Amino acid sequence: MAAITRLARSSSSISYLRRCLSSAISSETNPLFTSRKDPKDRNVQWVFLGCPGVGKGTYASRLCKLLGVPHIATGDLVREELASSGPLSQQLSEIVNQGKLVSDEIIISLLSKRLESGEAKGDSGFILDGFPRTINQAEILEGVTDIDLVVNLKLQENVLLEKCLGRRICSECGKNFNLASINVKGENGNPGISMAPLLPPPHCTSKLITRSDDTETVVKERLRVYSEKSQPVEEFYRSRGKLLEFDLPGGIPQSWPKLLEALNLDDYEEKQSAAA
Repeated sequence: MAAITRLARSSSSISYLRRCLSSAISSETNPLFTSRKDPKDRNVQWVFLGCPGVGKGTYASRLCKLLGVPHIATGDLVREELASSGPLSQQLSEIVNQGKLVSDEIIISLLSKRLESGEAKGDSGFILDGFPRTINQAEILEGVTDIDLVVNLKLQENVLLEKCLGRRICSECGKNFNLASINVKGENGNPGISMAPLLPPPHCTSKLITRSDDTETVVKERLRVYSEKSQPVEEFYRSRGKLLEFDLPGGIPQSWPKLLEALNLDDYEEKQSAAA
């Protein structure tokens, strides 16, 4: 808590983060995953962890649509700032292109702006994607809200590398695709994994671009840095009984139903579909 106090005194954005998150959560909190209420009866406060390229955004976004809560992805916030002419864009460009993690101060500043916007629109509850990435960030978050579940998505490093190198973005519509066709045989205790490519529609094919930081050297450095920084964060939530480790068994068709089952939401999706 001393670390939280020092950071709060040194940064007005952290103070604002506390106020925004406090207004975004329900007064009814329960940190135990096993006794958490049905998500349809309350707004969730969840965090998604996982290496770059593991699919945090894909699965968090799907769950947000299912549960009716905002998806707050710090990676998206960074990319939006990079595309702008804002004061942080040049600094962020240098950091991202070198495969380094963005500092706590910058992430908190961007997140504060997003929360301010969401508060104005009446957002309530959230799933955070890409935050927290450090112990400092986790402590700040713990000081303002009771996160009741942290989902840690896991995938073999060789599969992660192949996925990242296969990523493409349509320069016109901004949608993400993946050209990698992954078929890894099971060995050394690791299960086999198959992932079909996520191919673009014909009108996007000629407009695909590769992210400047999706090179083998930069991706490997991102994975190394993430692993070094994430282990303490994972232990932070594991020691509080809030960490759900989920090994992705394959692509979306294989992983999505298994994830819903792990979250006790498999029958909830069916009920939502029937009511639609």
